[in-house]
Amino acid sequence: MKRAIRRRRLPFVLIALLLVSLASVGGVSAHAYSASYTTLELSKSETALTYAIDELSVMELAGGDEDKNGMLDEAEFESVKSRLGEVLESKITLKIAGEAQKPAAPAVLTLDRKGSGTQAVYRASYPAPVSGQPASLDDQLYLNDTKSNYVNLVTIKYGKQTSTSALSGGDRLWTLLLTEADYASLPDHPPADDGSVPQTDSGQAGTEPQGTADKASDGGASPFSGWKSFFSLGVHHILGGYDHLLFLFSLLIARQSFKQYAATITAFTVAHSLTLTLTVLGWIDVPVWIVEPLIALSICYVAVENIIRKKVSRRWVLTFFFGLVHGMGFADILKEMNIPSNQLAVNLISFNLGIEAVQLAIVAVLLPLLLLLRRSRHDRKVMLAGSAAALLFGGIWLAERVLSL
Repeated sequence: MKRAIRRRRLPFVLIALLLVSLASVGGVSAHAYSASYTTLELSKSETALTYAIDELSVMELAGGDEDKNGMLDEAEFESVKSRLGEVLESKITLKIAGEAQKPAAPAVLTLDRKGSGTQAVYRASYPAPVSGQPASLDDQLYLNDTKSNYVNLVTIKYGKQTSTSALSGGDRLWTLLLTEADYASLPDHPPADDGSVPQTDSGQAGTEPQGTADKASDGGASPFSGWKSFFSLGVHHILGGYDHLLFLFSLLIARQSFKQYAATITAFTVAHSLTLTLTVLGWIDVPVWIVEPLIALSICYVAVENIIRKKVSRRWVLTFFFGLVHGMGFADILKEMNIPSNQLAVNLISFNLGIEAVQLAIVAVLLPLLLLLRRSRHDRKVMLAGSAAALLFGGIWLAERVLSL
């Protein structure tokens, strides 16, 4: 009897733990996410590094927001430039032939307000690469911060080749073994700096070295060689997207048949994969200030529907519509990178597979619990409580995003 009671309580406890974990990890911020963009341009005279990081991360790393408005003006940025430079130089290490390098001249830090958001841009000149020796970038920023899903999207240009890699998680060492042929193709000097934020040339052919610590590219690797780094990026991106996870939870917690669950999950997968692809390809471009509030609204809508309707039907239709919106949210980090065309398909598929792997794992854990919960007389009470919690968080995120417009 006691064992049966404990078994019936198990889904209640685990679902409660899921909601508590979302609340404690996510707080009222839906994206504890920090993205940086690095470009390395190799020449026979120097290695030019350009590193751009978002404004919020600057405030987390160096402070400066004296008026507490969530933004940095020029005076506030000037007051923290020195501190920010010290942090970046201590956490981001460029190695040539296994030796850590220092900038040949003082680095330049500027605040860039072009594009969709404000970034701090760090530019520095390092010693030139050595023929037949590895060049590597080691990023230790946010390494011990469990609340930040940090990623560094790296582009390296050497000769006529362009490579990309996504450094995330605990393994953030990027290595390139520069062959004699690669070295011979390098220009004598890097291109003149036009002041732009790091971005790759989408029309340029290239190869993709490994974004891992235990492997190095020889400069002739195939576009498939870096798929793991983008798969990992997809995994970390969805794990840091608490609003996406809460939307998925809200969809599933309502009583449905197994067939309905399958249709709902399939609709969400197809829809977000579609707009993720179209957005990264540049075929659609919906501003983030529209997408982010709609994502929060989708949580509220589904939660309210769970509460006011005793039976849901044809949920896959609604899920498909909102899935289109979530796909544009997933794409935001990749569309800023402008990946070279010959690597785009592999990197995009790998990124999406990383997202799908996490979603399927969550569904595999959650569905048995929900099916077990259906046998309990407290089924609807748990669903109402879970939906109310989702509505609360979704409402907070919606208000934050609308007020920040």
